[in-house]
Amino acid sequence: MENGRAQFPFPYQPYNIQEQFMQALYSVLDQGKVGIFESPTGTGKSLSLICGALSWLTDFEEKRRQEAAALLHEGEAALSTSAAQSSTTSSSAEPDWITDFVQKKAERDLVSKLKEEELKRKKREERLELIRNNVQLKYAMKRKSCEDEEAIKLIQLSKEEQTETQGDQEDEELIIAEYESDDESKTKSRFSGIEDDADDELVEEHVTKIYYCSRTHSQLAQFVHEVQKSPFSKDISLVTLGSRQNLCINDEVRRLGSIQRINDRCMEMQKNKHEKPHHDEGVKRKRGPAKTACLYNKASALQQMRDNVLGKVHDIEQMLKLGREKHSCPYYATRLSVPPAQVVIIDEAHNLSDTLSCIHSAELNGAQLCRAHSQLTQYADRYKSRLKAKNLMYIKQILFVIEGLVRVLGGKVGQNPQSQTTQTGTEMLTINNFLFKAQIDNINLFKLPRYFEKSMISRKLGGFVEKYAGSGVSLHTQSSLNKENRRTEGLNRYLQTLQSNQGTAPVSSADQQESEAEKVLSASPMMQVEGFFMALTNSNTDGRVAVHRQGTVSESSVKFLLLNPAVHFAQVLKQCRAVVLAGGTMQPVSDLKKELLFSAGVGEERITEFSCGHVIPPENILPLVLCSGPSGQELDFTFQNRDSPRMMDETGRVLSNICNVVPGGVVCFFPSYEYSRRIVSHWEASGALTRLANKKKIFQEPKKANQVEQVLSEFSRCIQRCAADVGGLTGALLFSVVGGKMSEGINFSDDLGRCVVMVGMPYPNIKSPELQEKMSYLDKHLPHSGGKSPGQALIENHCMKAVNQSIGRAIRHRGDYSSIVLCDRRYSRPATLSKLPTWIKERTSTHTTFGPAFAALRKFFLEKKQKQV
Repeated sequence: MENGRAQFPFPYQPYNIQEQFMQALYSVLDQGKVGIFESPTGTGKSLSLICGALSWLTDFEEKRRQEAAALLHEGEAALSTSAAQSSTTSSSAEPDWITDFVQKKAERDLVSKLKEEELKRKKREERLELIRNNVQLKYAMKRKSCEDEEAIKLIQLSKEEQTETQGDQEDEELIIAEYESDDESKTKSRFSGIEDDADDELVEEHVTKIYYCSRTHSQLAQFVHEVQKSPFSKDISLVTLGSRQNLCINDEVRRLGSIQRINDRCMEMQKNKHEKPHHDEGVKRKRGPAKTACLYNKASALQQMRDNVLGKVHDIEQMLKLGREKHSCPYYATRLSVPPAQVVIIDEAHNLSDTLSCIHSAELNGAQLCRAHSQLTQYADRYKSRLKAKNLMYIKQILFVIEGLVRVLGGKVGQNPQSQTTQTGTEMLTINNFLFKAQIDNINLFKLPRYFEKSMISRKLGGFVEKYAGSGVSLHTQSSLNKENRRTEGLNRYLQTLQSNQGTAPVSSADQQESEAEKVLSASPMMQVEGFFMALTNSNTDGRVAVHRQGTVSESSVKFLLLNPAVHFAQVLKQCRAVVLAGGTMQPVSDLKKELLFSAGVGEERITEFSCGHVIPPENILPLVLCSGPSGQELDFTFQNRDSPRMMDETGRVLSNICNVVPGGVVCFFPSYEYSRRIVSHWEASGALTRLANKKKIFQEPKKANQVEQVLSEFSRCIQRCAADVGGLTGALLFSVVGGKMSEGINFSDDLGRCVVMVGMPYPNIKSPELQEKMSYLDKHLPHSGGKSPGQALIENHCMKAVNQSIGRAIRHRGDYSSIVLCDRRYSRPATLSKLPTWIKERTSTHTTFGPAFAALRKFFLEKKQKQV
């Protein structure tokens, strides 16, 4: 197999840039490199990734098959030759058969291994072929699933008849299993359960795999639909992974609502499935309810479900439907289909470094810490007679560490965190110094995360709090359980039962908000505490702990900041054959390479960069840099100048002129929510907003995420109405924020985004202690280049990535056209222009005065209008 391929299967005639993309991708995968791929939205990036990667996978598997067959042939030939030579040797000679046996053992082992792998491969292919093409088998499976459905209904009916009040034994699922030793190997069998023999059939043998990662479930679903349209849809196995919350089909578990309780209940059912019954004579079984195993987690059903998942491409919705038909769990069936991968493709990878830092950072406020301490204390008090000594010891250690964290914030556990005051300020500490300050340096923080993981104490405590909230267990801080509350616990539960049986009155919105707030408070924060403990096990140089004191202990917080995301990404780079980082706008890539790749030990020779232009003709985009406004006022939105009335007035005049000549939708991005609020308030007072509203209807980005869809649909409908209506309004103007809800993942195609205006440069807050610490870390650990420190480069790259994401909202397909107006003289600097995407940078013109820029803009849209006529 060569490092390239002349042709790629494609559902239609690909663009030239798609063919180049696929060839570059094929080469990266074949040579085991790290690829950084930039392909603007609208250029068919998803299909290029699919067809390029799957072409390589097909060729690679074929090559492996041929190599294995050749090795098997050579091994068998060598063994037969050896046997022939042995038979001609004199029997009176030295015992050559012994030396021959030793010498040929490795060859025999290799041949038997190759034969076994070949047999497994053939069995897998035959099974998938049967699933895809054998109609009779499908009918037999459907008939069996109908029989299973009847059985499940009968079991559920019998369960309903047997429902009765359960005593204290009901809490068995909330009790931590005995923790015998700190040694993982000794506790493994106790906590993970013993696998059934039937489960051996479920383990899928290793085949070469590609992991595709994206930002949201909707983007994954879109990718799956692209695979279904591709020429590989009938020959490829694709598995979509999701959480239990997304994939569970057991109604009894799903109705628990919170992901914490769903996970806990599911794992409890797994444990019940693997537990062996006691048959010892003379041992009496404790009376209590029978432990329930999940009806959808049976070996035969999982195997059928797995085969169906591998046999045909499904998205999450289709898998849920299939799971219900087969009475099999989609969550476990998908995981059985996916052993380790060889290739990882990360789409939307422009903010990968920040995402990794966020994933491995952790924050806890004083209210959460006090609540966790109170709840764990109550849990230990309630079950102290049923918990083993080792568990009680670890619980005491956890409580001791939480006390230390609250002490750092200037408070004490057992008191209301809202009434405890602290001195305001922020302190940045290394991990070791933080442990000394909290006086918890004598605790082994590597053993505690292991205990959290093995004992599942966070899930147990979460289930305990949700179960007993309002029945004697306080959600909030208290030093010990109130005896009076314990005495009235049964009455409380009885009253709650009566309440739930009666018809409920309509709930007011205020009551709903209160109940939502109570839900947040009722959830156990121990998961977050566990995450923070895990974060503290990072290397002392790789992270910092920020202690924020905000006046009260309740609002104060401790936050772990990961400064070196490469330490976690290095595992992916080491274990995978190749890694592909793809996105619509990957520029600037310098910090991605330095922070993630070079720091993880990847050499320059292993990295391949690919950036392609757009499929639109050059005349369909007009990027302009505006250095001054209509009255000659220089556009300089630095922190010192941007709040001046003259600057705000000039921005209003720029927008007013743009709205005069641009049809349809105009999207205006501001650097922050606060600046957007201030400038719009100024325009309201000066009358500029009224003048803008006379030309285009004004919309503003909503503060709540659930209102985004509504605003976008109203924005779209307004533009459609204006296009059909001659005279009056010419379209709509949308005020948005860089890095906000509309700067990523939203398409302003065609008339929705005929012009994107960027007001100022969205630099991050340089005074942020976290950012200063990150800059200091980079300056210390990364080399200087281009006369700038790595810290300065970080700030500029952060700004330009945000700009590139925002201006990339327009031009979404080949026939689209749009203008981009960058309002700030600083955009004219060569170093800044170089960080724009290549396809925009090549067509950008800089204007020191407003007149020529406005003329170019008017001419651009007049020509488009004439073409349409």
